Amino acid sequence: MSKFYEIEIAGLKRNLERFAVSDTLDIAAFILFGDVEVTVASASALIKKLPPFDVIFTPEAKSIPLAYEMSRQCGKPYVVGRKGLKVYMRDPIEVTVQSITTQKEQHLYLGESEVALMEGKRVVIIDDVISTGESLKACEELVEKAGGQIVGKAAVLAEGDAADRKDITFLQKLPLFFK
Repeated sequence: MSKFYEIEIAGLKRNLERFAVSDTLDIAAFILFGDVEVTVASASALIKKLPPFDVIFTPEAKSIPLAYEMSRQCGKPYVVGRKGLKVYMRDPIEVTVQSITTQKEQHLYLGESEVALMEGKRVVIIDDVISTGESLKACEELVEKAGGQIVGKAAVLAEGDAADRKDITFLQKLPLFFK
């Protein structure tokens, strides 16, 4: 069994290291941080596949470079759902999420200024990987609480069964590795 999984993303080949999630399951870790080439190429490819939108929304943290690059390329603002409250977040709204990669309950928050940016706007939700869909579900809930209209949901990779979903846009499938 190889410790890596080779994948092509937006025309670029990468070797993703495999990690155990449990005794019976490995995942291939896709880490966007630091991979500027894949970030830029993925942002461009996703923009072309999405419907018209006004705002990009992403959860903290691994997908922030992707949201930034998409924003830079298309000139639309991006908003980050924060994992912790900050003193400058006036009248925050909150949702709870259970992610496969963090293995614990987390919270996402938006402050009043971020809510105002999304309220009544067409919003696309962007992430690096969609797997179980739990993080995506929390993002949808937060955008809806903020009054945004979700017009698209996208990720660089769709992992496992997420690749069969018809409600998300993605660039490449990422398999799960059962032992």
